Amino acid sequence: MSPDRFQESDRLAQTVAVHVLTYNSRPFLEPCLAGLNAQTRRPDRLLFIDCASHDGTVPWLRRAASRHGGLDLLLLPQNRGYAGGHNEGLRQLASDFVLLLNPDVRLHPTYLEETLAAFNRHPRAGAVTGKLWRGDDTLKPLAGPILDSTGMIMTRSQRHLDRGAGERDRGQFDREEEVFGVSGAAAVYRRTMLEDLEVGGEILDEAFFAYREDADLAWRARLMGWSAIYAPTATAVHRRRIRPGNRRQVPALINRHSVKNRFLLRLKNQTPSNFRRTWLAGTLRDFSVIGYVLLREWSSVPGLLEVVVRLRETHGKRRIIMARRRATDWDVDRWFGEPASLDLRS
Repeated sequence: MSPDRFQESDRLAQTVAVHVLTYNSRPFLEPCLAGLNAQTRRPDRLLFIDCASHDGTVPWLRRAASRHGGLDLLLLPQNRGYAGGHNEGLRQLASDFVLLLNPDVRLHPTYLEETLAAFNRHPRAGAVTGKLWRGDDTLKPLAGPILDSTGMIMTRSQRHLDRGAGERDRGQFDREEEVFGVSGAAAVYRRTMLEDLEVGGEILDEAFFAYREDADLAWRARLMGWSAIYAPTATAVHRRRIRPGNRRQVPALINRHSVKNRFLLRLKNQTPSNFRRTWLAGTLRDFSVIGYVLLREWSSVPGLLEVVVRLRETHGKRRIIMARRRATDWDVDRWFGEPASLDLRS
């Protein structure tokens, strides 16, 4: 369904589900669930999806489900990654909106209430995020507080970054506004948009497995004419482990997927117009990434090879996306103009 084809009844519908994806997430489960239980707008369904955890997460979830009515479990026999795990949950989705939540996020009490209100103010929006602050291992905010994300931005080199990440919150992002996309850590989506973005039976691209799936979904949404909104009155705390500048502390598997997904992201979604506007910055960044992998991060070489292996599959997805595209070149390209200095961050 196009974002232009809403009836008033669609705007008034307010059923919302929360899907929490876990994988060896035991240390964060208490504060995460406490944040959900404190919501002023209680979710109509709360679903925990586990990807074959082996750290005590599953027994804890079973006990929690037995104590709390309305907590559903979907236990997967293997780790399907962010995309595969959430896709399994989304196949059960019946609510008008869904919050895809990382377990290392603690929502403040009005998060659902405020994000749903933002959808009502912006009927063309397919995604809403709140203001995320950086947190410690107990999901308490770091002193400052320090911003984690106020929406997703895109640079001319096709890097997607969390706006404001690492900055002290001085109120500089206290205005509700449109952003390129939303961080997958605490993203609220309109179900009709997710259905509109499905390609080959998948909403999130399972070829990505982990990392950059939220950017892929955001770019695809832009091509289809949907918008994303940042609602600063919805707040939460996120214990972010993967961020620019800490590659050496990140598991090799995640770095490999990050490298692979940089190229899959563009092969699927970049239009000729966008390439003409951004080719120089994008090419320089590509050389930088490939050079770094070949010289210093050999564990990510299989990621580059997988891009080649998946070329035919990726081209097929691209044809579907471009055939259904509704946005003009400028509707999309205008978001790829962040300062070049951001591209220097590793």
